Amino acid sequence: MTMTDVEAEQARGRAAMILADAGIALTPEEALRIEVADFGLGELEATGLQLATYVNTERCSAKELVLFDGQTCPEHLHPPFGDNIGKEETFRVRRGTVYLYVEGTPTADPRCVPPRAEHYTVWHEVRLEAGEQYTIPPGTRHWFQAVGGEAVVSEFATMNCDEFDIFTDPDIRRVPAAG
Repeated sequence: MTMTDVEAEQARGRAAMILADAGIALTPEEALRIEVADFGLGELEATGLQLATYVNTERCSAKELVLFDGQTCPEHLHPPFGDNIGKEETFRVRRGTVYLYVEGTPTADPRCVPPRAEHYTVWHEVRLEAGEQYTIPPGTRHWFQAVGGEAVVSEFATMNCDEFDIFTDPDIRRVPAAG
């Protein structure tokens, strides 16, 4: 079951308020364009992400990511395509706590358990608080979850081509719901 238009609109409004509370100003047009991604699973509160994109050119992209408390952006990677080596992205947490999981030595007792955990393969845990950041190289499997409240993450990246993302959960479909 996919998300309804009403659910997407409610999530968009909620994300706009969270960004405003974090001191991040959006124009009314930008607020209306907040993308709500439920990844085709119809479980937005558990698996999903809200994105406000400022710029996306052939050289760079910048956006704000909003995670609701306990919401998980599912495991994926940004593969090479054409002459592009794939997307490199830096996450800088502006508000809240985010647990990021990347390739590497698995954490013995990870803090997070994602929904549909059978489809997650990387367990090297990186805890990010407001003001901290982490850069993910191209082609690196990763996923992340907000813990203990909502989170706002600024993403600075090379060209953004979400349509090429590869998810480890075969049921995921990257179908954006933008205003």
